[in-house]
Amino acid sequence: MMRCLTIIAAAFFATAAGAQSIEEQLNDYPTAARADYVFGCMAANGQGQDVLIRCSCSIDTIASILPYEKYVEAETVLSMQQVGGERMAIFRSAPAAQLPVADLRRAQAEAEIVCF
Repeated sequence: MMRCLTIIAAAFFATAAGAQSIEEQLNDYPTAARADYVFGCMAANGQGQDVLIRCSCSIDTIASILPYEKYVEAETVLSMQQVGGERMAIFRSAPAAQLPVADLRRAQAEAEIVCF
């Protein structure tokens, strides 16, 4: 019974996701992720109202370029690169691990041009 409900729910959400407007697809970043980015950006660039506006613009620009799933993937690789040890070397050297990071860097560069 539970499996049946899970399948029905998955089918419903897949259908609903396919019916999303372009605006909804571009706004797929959770509020907490946007806020986390803005806090980090403001810590690096200053605490004024103008910096708040620029940092908000920056995450909005990144969100318009990079789907949230790819953003999470890149952030995960970047955080894993900070962990020491042999097992984490794959995140520092594998070309496949570098692709999401490169996409994020390009989106951040675009945001820098547009917002700062």
